[in-house]
Amino acid sequence: MVTAVAQRLASQRKEIDDTLAAFALSPTQLQEVKAKMRVELERGLKKDSHPTASVKMLPTYVYRTPDGTERGKYLALDLGGTNFRVLVVKIRTGMRNSVRMYNKIYAIPLEIMQGTGEELFDHIVQCISDFLDYMGMKNTRLPLGFTFSFPCNQTGIDKGDLVCWTKGFKATECEGYDVVDMLREAIKRRNEFDLDIVAIVNDTVGTMMTCAYEDPKCQIGLIAGTGSNVCYMEEMKNIEFVEGDEGQMCVNTEWGGFGANDNIEDIRTRYDREVDGGSLNPGKQRFEKMTSGMYLGEIVRRILIDLTKHGLLFRGRITERLKTKGIFETKFLSQIESDRLALLQVRSILQHLGLDSTCDDSIIVKEVCGAVSRRAAQLCGAGMAAVVDKIRENRGLDNLEITVGVDGTLYKLHPHFSTILKDTVRELAPNCKVDFILSEDGSGKGAALITAVAQQKFVNKRINSGEIDKYLYAMRFSDETLRDIMARFRREMENGLGRDTNPTATVKMLPTFVRSIPDGSEKGDFIALDLGGSNFRILRVKVSHEKKQTVQMESQIYETPEDIIHGSGSRLFDHVAECLGDFMEKQKIKDKKLPIGFTFSFPCAHTKLDEAVLLTWTKRFKASGVEGMDVVKLLNKAIKKRGDYDADIMAVVNDTVGTMMTCGFDDQRCEVGIIIGTGTNACYMEELRHIDLVEGDEGRMCINTEWGAFGDDGTLEDIRTEFDREIDRGSPNPGKQLFEKMVSGMYMGELVRLILVKMAKEGLLFEGRITPELLTKGKIETKHVSAIEKSKEGLTKAEEILTRLGVEPSEDDCIAVQHVCAIVSFRSANLIAATLGAILTRLKDNKNTPRLRTTVGIDGSLYKMHPQYARRLHKTVRRLVPESDVRFLLSESGSGKGAAMVTAWASRLADQTRQIAETLAEFRLTEEQLLEVKKRMRTEIQNGLSKNTQSTATVKMLPTYVRSTPDGTGERSTAIRCIFLKIGKQMTRILDMQ
Repeated sequence: MVTAVAQRLASQRKEIDDTLAAFALSPTQLQEVKAKMRVELERGLKKDSHPTASVKMLPTYVYRTPDGTERGKYLALDLGGTNFRVLVVKIRTGMRNSVRMYNKIYAIPLEIMQGTGEELFDHIVQCISDFLDYMGMKNTRLPLGFTFSFPCNQTGIDKGDLVCWTKGFKATECEGYDVVDMLREAIKRRNEFDLDIVAIVNDTVGTMMTCAYEDPKCQIGLIAGTGSNVCYMEEMKNIEFVEGDEGQMCVNTEWGGFGANDNIEDIRTRYDREVDGGSLNPGKQRFEKMTSGMYLGEIVRRILIDLTKHGLLFRGRITERLKTKGIFETKFLSQIESDRLALLQVRSILQHLGLDSTCDDSIIVKEVCGAVSRRAAQLCGAGMAAVVDKIRENRGLDNLEITVGVDGTLYKLHPHFSTILKDTVRELAPNCKVDFILSEDGSGKGAALITAVAQQKFVNKRINSGEIDKYLYAMRFSDETLRDIMARFRREMENGLGRDTNPTATVKMLPTFVRSIPDGSEKGDFIALDLGGSNFRILRVKVSHEKKQTVQMESQIYETPEDIIHGSGSRLFDHVAECLGDFMEKQKIKDKKLPIGFTFSFPCAHTKLDEAVLLTWTKRFKASGVEGMDVVKLLNKAIKKRGDYDADIMAVVNDTVGTMMTCGFDDQRCEVGIIIGTGTNACYMEELRHIDLVEGDEGRMCINTEWGAFGDDGTLEDIRTEFDREIDRGSPNPGKQLFEKMVSGMYMGELVRLILVKMAKEGLLFEGRITPELLTKGKIETKHVSAIEKSKEGLTKAEEILTRLGVEPSEDDCIAVQHVCAIVSFRSANLIAATLGAILTRLKDNKNTPRLRTTVGIDGSLYKMHPQYARRLHKTVRRLVPESDVRFLLSESGSGKGAAMVTAWASRLADQTRQIAETLAEFRLTEEQLLEVKKRMRTEIQNGLSKNTQSTATVKMLPTYVRSTPDGTGERSTAIRCIFLKIGKQMTRILDMQ
């Protein structure tokens, strides 16, 4: 009897396992799915095979992801299921970009979904009307982005013919028609408001754009919810049925149709075929019916009916509710598969569905749900592996890092779907590091961002994206490229620190002999000089300790004329000495010899804190006879020549060091200083053991990287543009400071001017007009770039600036120029982020810590004045060095205060040295004193040896009765051993007697 029961249970178990085995996909099968998907992706892109391809690869006419410059107020519609959403999206730019959204959700009744097209779009417009009333915006003509989550054949960003309905929609007279036209006609019929329909997008595209706004690595969108689909950024040259070869375009794969040509029949089950046969569109969207939330519950229901018919579930009783199509919703899969849910709770869900289940039934139902959802996740993973591998090969990379933006209830709510999906991608695409980020705001925000992107320069009908990208594409960097630049800079840092490699290194890594940041003990009265541009600043800095440490500063700025900058070195330092004398006169301190700190913002080789040999001039300075000379000696010589005051120059520091010290006074975690202004440079605290050029291994020293020369050896040739080369050729120092010429404020405006001239010559701007002002070098300054990129008045400023150049710009011209400025400044921020990232990773490695916490002191007009620069820099650094918490601290007092801090430290060090010397002075003996000690010691030795004076002698000279030292002869050694043996025997006898 027991054996029969066991056999019956085993037979039932085998029948259940056999049923579910069809849903278990082997690694070989998944590889085959990936390969077949890849074939269909390629077929969908080819002009000849596109009509018969099951994966349609529809062009979206979205040419790029957001770059952070988008702004404005937009209306967004989101139609893709039984609910329809209307949103107002406000995009703001500034130090922190923000997106604010207001929305209402409206139901789409079944009779509307499956009625006529006119009824459907009239219902949509009625919902829009209600929303505009609710927001009080009916009289505002807003640009509109329409997320329409059904396959459309697009011929433009605002043109889309519906290919076929999916997800239960069946409205008549829509398929083959332009849905944008249908929406416009419905708006006209209502005649209550007007909208500017700028873009129609798929929900996958909206999701990608939403996530790309947060992570620029996001180049793929995935929907895993009611439906299933993917989009990604494809190279234009691969999309054969769209004109143009330059740049990229987002392609909506519509991979739900994969399998329409029977190429996945080997993995479809009879349950899949039953679900397909009972759907509104038999034979279509086969892949979607195996992977999406709309169908998974129905697949499970049909399996449960089959198992029940065979007596394997629910005591063989099939209830009427179980027979009801759609009763087993996909949300039940997510609930039943939850690890937190006990079997009793699973039974409760089944009872809610009218199913009287046992614990064994609950276990089987859980297995069925797991098999169906696991297969769905694996199939999505195999499809995604095909997409990422294609992108990697498109870019010619061995390894790819990319982000996928994801939305959909299945991905969000199912307890295991996302994990299985990621694991499958990792196994099938091992050369791709794929991150998945969840879209928190839905695809509506993405539609608004696409509308914003479309409304920028792309609204200019004379300038299409391909033409603009001829000039700007090379200035956009992926995170892969930026990490590669990080690695290059890191190698140059190591070359600069090595004794053997330093002479040929472009990044000189100059020791500064500054060994610590301020610790709060600094005090005194100091003078700081700050020379680094056409203005020369002198400060008096008083650091006091009353209740708390305070700093008082008085300063004056003196102009350094062009003829002095390009004259002789003696004239330059005479000018500095004259200004210093004038300042001391006004401060009434000419009679005092105050400690002086000298901020000298040019590359110098230090041998001590107060010795600095100029290596090369930068920033347009060309004073002769200074390079190769100690600038402290030159300044002292100029001061001595005047003879009316004296000076004690205790420290020479670079402006980056001054900035780090200034910020270090407020935050003692500050160990990096950066200048992003007229010039650019960085310093940081390096371990002494790594600095081959300086003796000693203990402690740290600040290193002045002089990173402006990065690339002077050709390291950056692959990312330099024709405009960078033209700027370099026209500079006072061709071939030098190449990195600085790509990123600093001195050259940014000129870079923009050269691009605009080129575009105007090709008739893309200003109707081809090129004025003498536009051709004049220096007519566009970096401050103009900052003004043009301001969020509110930017276009007005662009018009003013361009009008002064005589080009009579149109509104489209202003939009295009604003975009050029954004790309140029964004490139600068990205490159700075890459080099800073290299410094931060080195600090992290030096400290051997899993997470770096540090502060970066920062100064410079470009960083301070540009409306977007700081935010872009911070955001990129966070992406490139995710294992760090970096605080960016703006130097409010400039580098002069920092020079005073260094001087205070040097002064304190000098005082400490003096005090130590005074303390130790008593221990220093002259030769005469030592001879006297010798004489006295001789006398005391004689007294100790004399019988008459021995008792009073301080040196007692006590006899030991050891009469000789060893002479190496064995006989004497034997005698000595005999003596010790006798003594030993006598001691033994004495002890025995006791």
